[in-house]
Amino acid sequence: MSLAEPLGVKAGLPLRHPALDSNDHSPDEGLIEDFDSVDKKAVEQLTEGLISHYLPDLQRSKLALKELTQNQEVLLETLQQEISKFKECNSILDINELFSEAKHYHNKLLNIRKEMMMLHDKTSKLKKRALKLQQKRQKEDLEREQQREKELEREKQLTAKPAKRT
Repeated sequence: MSLAEPLGVKAGLPLRHPALDSNDHSPDEGLIEDFDSVDKKAVEQLTEGLISHYLPDLQRSKLALKELTQNQEVLLETLQQEISKFKECNSILDINELFSEAKHYHNKLLNIRKEMMMLHDKTSKLKKRALKLQQKRQKEDLEREQQREKELEREKQLTAKPAKRT
């Protein structure tokens, strides 16, 4: 690999800065012609020197980035676990709310049951009272009927009867 390739220069083209317009002239013009006259061995040594200068830093950066990526993965996993714990807590809160609601409705049901039993007792008492009243009326009606019959019998006895001829 030559020095011209990492710099993005293709063989035979002048080295230009990408920010410069086509009308601007770069101070690097004519640099390619200078490369032809430079010894290939010197270019290789310079390249190796440049690589040996930056390579350890790049490798340390690579290791640091790898470690950072691993730490981020651990952090993401931990966050996912925490999120699942929060979801679990929310579901527990929902369950607690359901239990309190169930308790509330259970108490309502017990109150309704008490009311129904009380109403059942009252209706039973009213039925007994109504039966007693009915029996009392029937007895009174029967006694009136008997009294009327006695009065009719008495009137019958009191009415004048013609004497029998003998």
